[in-house]
Amino acid sequence: MTESTPRAARRGRPRAFQDRSEQNTIRALDRAMALLHRLSQTDGLSLTDLAQEAGESPATVYRVLITLQAHGMVELDPATQLWHVGAGTFRAGTAFLRRTSVVERARGPMARLMRDTGETANLGIEQADEVLFLSQVETHSAIRAFFPPGTRSPMHVSGIGKALLAWMPATQLEAIVARKGLERFTSSSLVTPEALADDLSATRARGYALDDEERAEGMRCIAAPVFNAHAEPVAGLSVSAPSFRLARADAPQIGGLVQRAAAEVTRAIGGLWPEGEKTE
Repeated sequence: MTESTPRAARRGRPRAFQDRSEQNTIRALDRAMALLHRLSQTDGLSLTDLAQEAGESPATVYRVLITLQAHGMVELDPATQLWHVGAGTFRAGTAFLRRTSVVERARGPMARLMRDTGETANLGIEQADEVLFLSQVETHSAIRAFFPPGTRSPMHVSGIGKALLAWMPATQLEAIVARKGLERFTSSSLVTPEALADDLSATRARGYALDDEERAEGMRCIAAPVFNAHAEPVAGLSVSAPSFRLARADAPQIGGLVQRAAAEVTRAIGGLWPEGEKTE
């Protein structure tokens, strides 16, 4: 291509594409994606079972499976004659994970959470046994909580910290407490392992954590965990506000909104909830 030749415009769809009818789907591809999705939910299915669930003939389903197998997307176990998702599916999934950022995926839910509650929304993770705040969507109110990116907080006096601790393995929780201790910041701080354990048990039961003026007098925070693909708590979303605007009686309503926002982020990053947990 010479310098005088115009460079082709980059496009994600054909020029002047407007039609959004079902005719634009490729039926064979749609069938293949449905089979992949079904296999991803099981420990393997036979050709007969797949054909019955899909409402297609075994010959049709077999042709789809053979095509997917050629690309490494599915595999057949010769011993059991069961079909499974293949390594190609895993490679495609890891490509998604490489471009997925919890900060990016949380931005929309956090903005909606701020609008729905009128209070500041926060995103944080555990790093070096502390909460590290990654992002914040501030309320427009003059008096508000402020946790700029990079701010750190002890986990036992943070809504996000307790939301993460509540779903951590017991050994990890115990190790963090042993290393960091349970420092008192206010008269409401949880400073014994027993008090913290009781609070975390209540957190799991209701689905959200409450920092009830435990880090700073006059400030409350309600938080819920975000889970990864292994059902591990990897981040937390919270709403923080002065206690005169966020009363304890408001906690169930605000907690439900925070749970839904955290669940939205969990789904957006391909996460899973621990077995038996409610997702709101």
